[in-house]
Amino acid sequence: MIYDFIGFPEELYDVRYPAPGDPPLARRILELLAAAGIEADGDPARGFDHGVWSPLALACPDGKVPVVSMSVQPRLDAAHHFAMGKALAPLRDEGVLILGSGSFTHNLREIGRHAEHAVQFEEWLSTAVEQGRVDDLLEWKARAPLAGRNHPTPEHLLPLFIPLGAAGGIKGRVLNRHFEFGSLSMAACVWG
Repeated sequence: MIYDFIGFPEELYDVRYPAPGDPPLARRILELLAAAGIEADGDPARGFDHGVWSPLALACPDGKVPVVSMSVQPRLDAAHHFAMGKALAPLRDEGVLILGSGSFTHNLREIGRHAEHAVQFEEWLSTAVEQGRVDDLLEWKARAPLAGRNHPTPEHLLPLFIPLGAAGGIKGRVLNRHFEFGSLSMAACVWG
């Protein structure tokens, strides 16, 4: 378990998510990425960070579904993560769920306030997903309203681009649109 956050309730630091790994799947992922010219390394000792265990603890509380987690590369752009997803697309036909765990908006300095800028960004992002506007999505920093204010650092949005790429950039469907703490959008979407 990796508790990669500071200043949250003590109960979060006690969470355990006992899901098994899947070494053959991890090797297959590395092979697919390499075949696409994407450099990647495996780390069998790395634990699950909160981007992995927090949604899975709700979706699969027994922790019995095998999990292979991947790290986003915050110094690389959305196009890189989209290319990763495209490389992993064959896994969809092999029964693998490709899940990107992040947040439609993520600026912790705005917590506790209703933030119109977050609503505008979430609306833009939801519409772009539902209309399949891949070019807009890949250029989100330049095209989305108040992008930098909603994502001062990109690591909470970058996971979106991997399942988008794996689905081939088709139109998605936003499953829910919900804000927590006034400014954190917990929207979820699906492709295919």
